[in-house]
Amino acid sequence: MAATETLERDPHAGEAGPFHVTNRLIFSIALPMTLGFLTTPLLGLVDTAVVGRLGRADLLAGLAIGAVMFDLIFTTFNFLRASTTGLVAQAYGRGDRREQQAVFWRSLVIALVSGVAIVLLSPLLFVAGLWLMAPGADVEAVTRTYFFYRILSGPAALANYAILGFVLGRGEGSIGLLLQTLINGINIVLAVLLGLVLGWGVTGVALATVTGEVIGAVAGFAIVYGRFDRRDAPDWGAIFARERLTPLFGLNRDIMIRSFVLLAAFALMTRIGTAFGPVTLAANAVLMTIFLVAGYYLDGLANAAEQLTGRSIGAGYRPAFDRALRMTAFWSLGLAALTTLAFLVFGDALVDVLTTAPDVRALAYEYMPWAALTALTGALAFLMDGVFIGATWSRDMRNMMLAAFIGYVLALGILIPFFGNHGLWAGLNLFLLMRGAFLLMLVPRRAAQAFRAAQ
Repeated sequence: MAATETLERDPHAGEAGPFHVTNRLIFSIALPMTLGFLTTPLLGLVDTAVVGRLGRADLLAGLAIGAVMFDLIFTTFNFLRASTTGLVAQAYGRGDRREQQAVFWRSLVIALVSGVAIVLLSPLLFVAGLWLMAPGADVEAVTRTYFFYRILSGPAALANYAILGFVLGRGEGSIGLLLQTLINGINIVLAVLLGLVLGWGVTGVALATVTGEVIGAVAGFAIVYGRFDRRDAPDWGAIFARERLTPLFGLNRDIMIRSFVLLAAFALMTRIGTAFGPVTLAANAVLMTIFLVAGYYLDGLANAAEQLTGRSIGAGYRPAFDRALRMTAFWSLGLAALTTLAFLVFGDALVDVLTTAPDVRALAYEYMPWAALTALTGALAFLMDGVFIGATWSRDMRNMMLAAFIGYVLALGILIPFFGNHGLWAGLNLFLLMRGAFLLMLVPRRAAQAFRAAQ
């Protein structure tokens, strides 16, 4: 069947004007993406388990340091996914198919150029990461091996951000699920095969990641490009028109700063954990994997909020915005409470799966309640990120993230001297609460301005 014929009957093609937000619509986006995003922390669980089964704290700590480095590098570029989602969702709400394609091409070109730059700058990035994390000699050797293999995935990893942002902006959660499952499924299978079965350890885990990202990028591009209606294709002059690029770069700049500050908060937690010794660092790494499970689990609803709020602003229809906000908030907070409860009940058993080291297990049991609580304290933050991304209110995201980070640093300075690693986890939960609350306070005013401008 021709691509143009497919799109003519595609229910996701997008029509301008009012639309009704229902639970079915929300979960048609949220449920596939929740399942897809859960494969990412599942991958983290598998990587941690593969290395943890080797029974050496220095290997687990080295993997944790390397993972944080790549969080700092790749997630700093999460603006590619976020800005693409918001801009495509608003074009979708206006029924502007040509602009949807133009946003995709802009984002993909930026992704590929940035990915190549990351590979070329990798020696400098590694030195900077070592300075920031300051691991011991044994841990540094493990991190070095992991880093210089995994960095090869840079162009493909960033291309996947642009591809995923496009399909999420159109509300195509099933395609997002397919791509996330493909990328992480290949990664998981190869991590076990190369890391454990063939005995390549950390090297095998890194190569598994590279393979998954490359295959995912090729498949995702083929799916997206194959469904474009060539009649709506923009020319290169329209794609790279200055009046389009200037606001895009401003949006990307703000989201990049926001993402960098967020990752800096997590890196600071790892850096402080290093001072408590390799066993505490390893226990925190295990528990941070559990935190990521909760985060990715709730990100599905945040993605629904992104698409629906962006679409409502593009369509100029305030009732859809308000209803999407209320309904996604209800489901986010309810599911977060259940997630926290589940981790409190089953968290220790999960720790046993992730590591065989008795000393790491003992410390992880002790701090498990703090990790379980992050689902509840972070629910509003995740949801508000979705709302502000869909609405492209990037400056507010940046400013409120900076304000929350300042509060986080102050909290750590007060709590850690008295409570040690307990204070570190308490500070993380306070940081999550501040992020959500600060953004929520701005929603009424920003929404009123956005819909007045649309009239």
